[in-house]
Formats: sequence, C-alpha cells, structure tokens
Amino acid sequence: MAKSSPVPVVKRGRVDLWTRERLHALGRQELVQLRANAARLSEPELTALCDEVLKDSPVRGRASTGAGARAKTRRGLLPRTKAFEARGVWLQDVRTSWSGVRKSDGVVVFAMWAAAVESQQGGCSCLLWAPNLEGNRPWSDSAPGRERREHCELALEHANAEGLLVHGEAMQGRLPEDRAHSVQGIDPGTVVRFQIERRGEEYWAAWGKAAA
Repeated sequence: MAKSSPVPVVKRGRVDLWTRERLHALGRQELVQLRANAARLSEPELTALCDEVLKDSPVRGRASTGAGARAKTRRGLLPRTKAFEARGVWLQDVRTSWSGVRKSDGVVVFAMWAAAVESQQGGCSCLLWAPNLEGNRPWSDSAPGRERREHCELALEHANAEGLLVHGEAMQGRLPEDRAHSVQGIDPGTVVRFQIERRGEEYWAAWGKAAA
C-alpha cells in the first residue's frame, strides 16, 4: 500500500522548494491549505503562485473518491468539535453547529467547506450564508442556519473572524453544512483569518486581496 503524503505546509526559509510543477501535483484542497498558510506567514511569492495554479483547478466540485485520496485526506484531520475546541470554542450544538464564539476574545470561528473556497483578485473568499430563496437553501432557515447568520452579523461588527477548513465529499444538490456524502475532518494546523463582507443579503469570508 502506498504511503500517503503529508498535508502541505509552509516553513519560513523553505518557500523556494515549492515549484509550479510541485503545486500542480497537489489536489485543489491541498492548494487552498497551502495558500492559506503562505498568506498567514506573509510569503507573497508563494501566495501568488498558488493563485495562478488554483485558476486551473475547478472552483467547486466533488472530492476525489479513490481509496488512496481518502486515506491521504483523513491523515492528521480532527472532527469538527475537536477542531473548534482546539481554538477555544465550544459549539452550542455539537451535531449541527458550524460556527461558534471564543469567549476569551469574542472572535467568531467558522467551519468552511474547503472545496467552496474561491480564488479571485489575488485573494480568496467563501460564501458563509445566503438566504433561502424559493426553497434553494432550506438549511439557511434551520436552527443551525439561523445561528450561522447571527454569527456572521456578530463577526461583521467585530471586523475579523477565523476559519477552519472542512475536507470531505459534497452531496449533489445539498449544502455540505446540511448533509455531505462524507466528511473527513479539519486540518488543525490551517487557520484562516479573514474579514466578513455583506454582499446584498449574503455574507462572505474574504482574505488576501479579495478583502482589500
């Protein structure tokens, strides 16, 4: 059995090891993780290179379903509740909550579906909540959906928030926050710090140039 490769990370002083060819060999979720780490460590060259490679990757879609890919994705990942607790957040409902408030500083922490992260204008963004129009997003009207909107409004007032990337395989026609084909977990080593933007009735997380 082939040994799965570790989740890509960025270490200061070793950014030059990430060539374009090596980035193309990564999956899209791994690229998103790597870009988030590069931005957090203020490595603009690697961040820009990740953006270029991400343009050639599909913005949304199902994760690879091969056994090797699943083993690779699960390695080092934590369940949602454990990942939140590692950030000092205890969820109101451990079964359904996808966001929570850290009592120590009032920062809102969101779980974001990694495959839903969009690369645009040299930065990244991710839709956190949108209204249920003509029955297209019934989850938004559910208790966890209403909680998510409240947390978006709170984060908008706070001016910043944190995001944890959830890896898994989406289900056709369903929001992953509601139900997914599979959820592998959250990489505790990747924490995205972003701003909340309200675009019409939608709430988006934005970081990098996308938040400028």
